[in-house]
Amino acid sequence: MEREDPLQRIEREERERAERRAGGTKRQLVIIAVLAAAALILGALLLTNGLSHRQLVTELQIEKQDLQSQIEALRCDYDSLYSDYEFINSQLDSSREEIAQLVERVKSVSATNRSKIRQYEKELGTLRTIMRSYIVQIDSLNNLNHKLTAEAASARKEARETRERNTELEAQVEDLSGQVAVGSMVKARGIKAAAYNQADKVTDKSNRVVRLLVNLSLVENSLAQRGDMTVYLRVTDPAGNLLKDGNNIRFKFGEETVDATAARTVDYEGSEVDLGIYVNNIPEYVKGIYTVQVYSAQGLLGTTELMLR
Repeated sequence: MEREDPLQRIEREERERAERRAGGTKRQLVIIAVLAAAALILGALLLTNGLSHRQLVTELQIEKQDLQSQIEALRCDYDSLYSDYEFINSQLDSSREEIAQLVERVKSVSATNRSKIRQYEKELGTLRTIMRSYIVQIDSLNNLNHKLTAEAASARKEARETRERNTELEAQVEDLSGQVAVGSMVKARGIKAAAYNQADKVTDKSNRVVRLLVNLSLVENSLAQRGDMTVYLRVTDPAGNLLKDGNNIRFKFGEETVDATAARTVDYEGSEVDLGIYVNNIPEYVKGIYTVQVYSAQGLLGTTELMLR
């Protein structure tokens, strides 16, 4: 084997080292370029994420402010709502308190707590629905009062004209009025209606009612007839439909035989008698005002109302 010239060997080794250095430098440049590109991409992603986060927080703040504005507007609507009916005013006060509490909860919650914000939006929707039901009930009662007032005025006018045309009819009307006013008629007082749930607790939520209870007192009357006395209930729902418990109870009222919701017979001996009448077996109760009429064989003893939400 031919020996390599020492000078040539040295030159060759130097060339190889130079080539290795050049290759290493090239690889380093490539690595640096890759790392720089990765850093730029990462920086762009962080900047984009940061901008997106700030934009999202801003949007959530705006959404929270909008929710607060809607609640305040609803509170003003509730403050301007009033009625001439004590039982509705009581419910309005309760709803106003709920709105006040909701205002405080929304103020204290973070805008980024989306689950709470959604929950408060649902509560706002519920309060709006309740308010609409109040408006409908108040309008309905006002319209009914106006209608009854007009009907009463018309009836008085007709009666006056009839009396002028027919004195005999006037005598009959006076005779009937005297019969109603006779001292032997048993009267009632303290008529109250309440709704109970499955746990036998008072409730005003229509979807939890399983029975109604009407309490009243038959007033003492020493001139009244002694013995068994049947008290009848006629309960009508907000649409005016008579509730029936399936017992097919009927009674005579004037010249007509009418259906009853429930009835109870008590022993009346002239002294005051307290009694309660349950209404069972009603498949469903709806929201609104229920009208309760109490009768005896002698006539109407009184009425009351019950509101369910």
